[in-house]
Amino acid sequence: MKKFIKLLFASLITGLTAACSAIPDPAGVKQESSQRPSELDQDTIDQQIGYGSFTKEQLFETIISELGAQRGDLKTASDNYFDLAMETKDLAIIQRAIQFASVNGDSNAIMQLALLWSTEEPLNAQPHLMLSFQFLETGNYAQALSHMARVLDMGGEMDFTALTARTGSLETKERESLIAGIKQLSREFESEESIHIALIQLLAQNLQLQEALTEIEVLSKARELSPNMIILHGQVLQSLGNSRDAIRVLRNGVRRFDQDKSIRIGFARLLIQNGENSEAREQFEKIIDQDPKDWESLYSASLLEMELKNFDRAIILLEKLIDANQHYDESRYYLGFIYEEREDFEESIFQYRQVRVGTNNYLAAQQRATFLSISLGKLDDAHSWLVRQSGGQSRLEILFTTIESSLLIQADYPKEAKDLLDKALNRFPNEVELLFARVLWFDSQGDSQGSERDLRQIILMQPKDSRALNHLGYMLADQTTRFEEALELIERAILISPDDPAIIDSLAWTQYKLGLYDEAMVNLTRAYSLFPDHEVASHLGEVLWMLGRYDEANEIWKSALEITPESEIIKEAIERLRSNE
Repeated sequence: MKKFIKLLFASLITGLTAACSAIPDPAGVKQESSQRPSELDQDTIDQQIGYGSFTKEQLFETIISELGAQRGDLKTASDNYFDLAMETKDLAIIQRAIQFASVNGDSNAIMQLALLWSTEEPLNAQPHLMLSFQFLETGNYAQALSHMARVLDMGGEMDFTALTARTGSLETKERESLIAGIKQLSREFESEESIHIALIQLLAQNLQLQEALTEIEVLSKARELSPNMIILHGQVLQSLGNSRDAIRVLRNGVRRFDQDKSIRIGFARLLIQNGENSEAREQFEKIIDQDPKDWESLYSASLLEMELKNFDRAIILLEKLIDANQHYDESRYYLGFIYEEREDFEESIFQYRQVRVGTNNYLAAQQRATFLSISLGKLDDAHSWLVRQSGGQSRLEILFTTIESSLLIQADYPKEAKDLLDKALNRFPNEVELLFARVLWFDSQGDSQGSERDLRQIILMQPKDSRALNHLGYMLADQTTRFEEALELIERAILISPDDPAIIDSLAWTQYKLGLYDEAMVNLTRAYSLFPDHEVASHLGEVLWMLGRYDEANEIWKSALEITPESEIIKEAIERLRSNE
């Protein structure tokens, strides 16, 4: 076996030279003879193979790991190299192990290896740089800050804004601790601008805006202005509600740094925040003139042109993005929107249908395309397109059926919607989403018996479906006198989804029907605070009215009608209750 292993080493070393080129040959293997390894005797092999600081087993594991990696088994190679690194503490092996751990996304291994590297090579800034980013990724910001400082101590470069990019959601006390640490570093490394910028950003995140502004003013006096400082100054002023001065600072900044794209983008975004869209448009035009392939700015400019109703210009920009395969699906979606606005429905349908499956706007695009096709009376075209899109995938077929049936109902094609749902339920018996879609069809036709039948089937199959329990309970409370039965269903629903405002509203409405006005009032107030919908407002106003609190009821209805002026349910409640005075 010993002879076999040595022969194997000798025969593999040459072939592995390329694979191991990222690290020095740890074994120092040299082949000084032109003879083939198989022709060499035992003593010659012993003389020619130097194992250096490695055992034969360790070298064997190295070679096997590299061979495994060549075959695509990166996980095993990574695990083997990790063990070798911990065992040998060899720098080349540690670095190779980090490469494999990075490829595999093994952050825990990367952290342990980087810590080992920093111990074995204490004067190298690289492992501390790596550790700082690993601790940032895991949310251990105090440790990250410590290693970032070590990088500077060793003469390396470090951008401290990488820290503040991740600290927006921290608790105030945790951020205060970081602010104290950054303040200390700002005194130790006065010339490091990114530390001062990070301090200002942390103060702003902590809503210590006046202190952040003071730091900006101090920094501006101590050093020459940079684009980052100007952008941050404008952001802080905007956060303080001083938009006029924020715009002034950024406007002066783009004059001073005319060719700096970041400050111009910051200025354009600030202008949009403050409704200065025309001037923002000018800034984006300059950015695009400077860099026609700045696709993000081109995309932002296209959206701004849409906002300004400059559809011709928006189309040009969106088509440029499509030609460059940048923001392709978003651009197709917005072209669909533009042509829909122009009532060029055929072109709109075409653009919506170009949005690819799996992208953010895909379902919304298919819904709009289907809606327009049905509106044009092209029901077969709408259906066949969705069938092709589903591609035989049951999940998509069910989803598209629910979308299509809903749109058919809206467009007043009830028979076609019912036929579609019945056929789908023949293919997928007792599929809950299809049953619920048919419940909505029954609701649209005023067929409460059909709705109740399908809802009870859903509840039978899924007793904890709070949506079905609530729907049936509310229907019984609103359309029948079966209030006790309704209450039992809704109480089951609210145990499953206690914070759902729709269920809270149903519970309150049922309590109202049972004459439990005080309980109904408590629940409706809670539902309205969670979801100030016009239907909830109607119910809340009605309960207030029944309690003799007429002014409050009128105020609730008035506020809701300002948001939803076409609300028939509020108008009906007002007319009914006032006529009974």
